[in-house]
Amino acid sequence: MNAIQISNLTKYYGKSRGIIDLSLTVQEGEFFGFIGPNGAGKSTTIRTLLGLISPDSGSAQILGMDIRNDRDAVLSKVGYLPSEAIFYSGTKVKDILKLSSDLRKKDCSREAAVLCDRLQLNLSRRVSELSFGNRKKVAIVCALQHTPDLLILDEPTSGLDPLMQHEFFTILAERNRQGTAIFLSSHILSEIQHNCTRAAIIREGRIIACDNVEALSKTNAKRVTVQGNVSVHPSEFIRNLEESNGTTSFLYSGDIKQLLKTLSEGEITDLSISEPDLEEIFMHYYESSQDKKGTETL
Repeated sequence: MNAIQISNLTKYYGKSRGIIDLSLTVQEGEFFGFIGPNGAGKSTTIRTLLGLISPDSGSAQILGMDIRNDRDAVLSKVGYLPSEAIFYSGTKVKDILKLSSDLRKKDCSREAAVLCDRLQLNLSRRVSELSFGNRKKVAIVCALQHTPDLLILDEPTSGLDPLMQHEFFTILAERNRQGTAIFLSSHILSEIQHNCTRAAIIREGRIIACDNVEALSKTNAKRVTVQGNVSVHPSEFIRNLEESNGTTSFLYSGDIKQLLKTLSEGEITDLSISEPDLEEIFMHYYESSQDKKGTETL
């Protein structure tokens, strides 16, 4: 049984695009990343999975249960962290956590206390007294305190300081080792690279790549940095060309021998060729997808 199984899911907002013919599988116990910039369709996918909005076509199952017919059962097994959490301003943190656990008909007080201690969250404070980051901590505890089988996290670290981000991902890693499946939606590529085993890249409502993170990071493009006086021009093999203070840097996807031959005609004082980081690879996928889209419309 898969944690998430999506088949040809489509959602439009009137004539505006949400997600189009989206298919995706997340295995049980997997730490899965969902990458894309704002507006790509990440939140629409998540809200559809949780039954907050209805798809126009396609189907999806969570932990073997249909998102339409078994919505209540799905929600009982899932912990959801939205990108922005809103609570009643006059309510105390402890009362929000109690309400969340009562709605699930489960005593979560022990786990909530542990999470609040680790996240340095004051239970006696009112929502109106909390910073954005502390409100996010409340939402994290609400999502995790009932120890769900699946965590669906939408841009979870916005508002958290670096120390809390580190502690948050430490908690997620512990849950994942215990068997919890995690679906992490983010536009922060380092979060995906450092924590996920597989990931999908979404662009304009469509999945354009899906593989393990290591495989996604391996393209034929290399990051080339040259110091000295060389003549390099953008081409189909050379992208992201930058020149500053005698240093030339670019992504290269052609024949390395030909590149070295071209560079040797200049005056080189230093040369490095390395693997691009995930952010550069992400842009590579986006640019390749845009090139294909442009070709199809000609």
